[in-house]
Amino acid sequence: MLPALTKWYDRRDFVCVEFCVADTKDVKVNFDKTKLGFSCVGPDDDIFENKIDLYLNIDENDSKHKRTDRSVLCFLRKAEVGITWPRLTKEKTKLCWLCVDFNNWKDWDDDSDEELTNFDQLSNMMDNMKREDDGNDDYTDDVRLYEFLFYFLCFIRFSIFGVHK
Repeated sequence: MLPALTKWYDRRDFVCVEFCVADTKDVKVNFDKTKLGFSCVGPDDDIFENKIDLYLNIDENDSKHKRTDRSVLCFLRKAEVGITWPRLTKEKTKLCWLCVDFNNWKDWDDDSDEELTNFDQLSNMMDNMKREDDGNDDYTDDVRLYEFLFYFLCFIRFSIFGVHK
């Protein structure tokens, strides 16, 4: 069993944990007051498992998870709203598979009370998410790759040869 690469970030009333495993099967997420358990089967039939002793307590009945094509998102409702989590784990040890999601991190100490409903908004968004299997995903990825290559080659050409008049 392997630990899944895990990213997390903190909000006023919830903590988001993302297990980064694509094309998962047999996903199991266990919410406990002080622990989070995750297991799944990956695309190459690798078994992933993470067990996390949480920094503070959560409301396991109001916590949710959502499987996407690229990961499994978990929204952990804090038992005590408004307390900052400086880390995800109870122990102050560095885990090689756990990192902070700085793209979503936000210093919410200065925010207004409008942010208190973010958990509900994210929950509704997760409930409304629909998986789009129309077969165009591969095409879109190919187009993005070709665009990237085109611009990269243009950059290389102009970097080496300069602009000709």
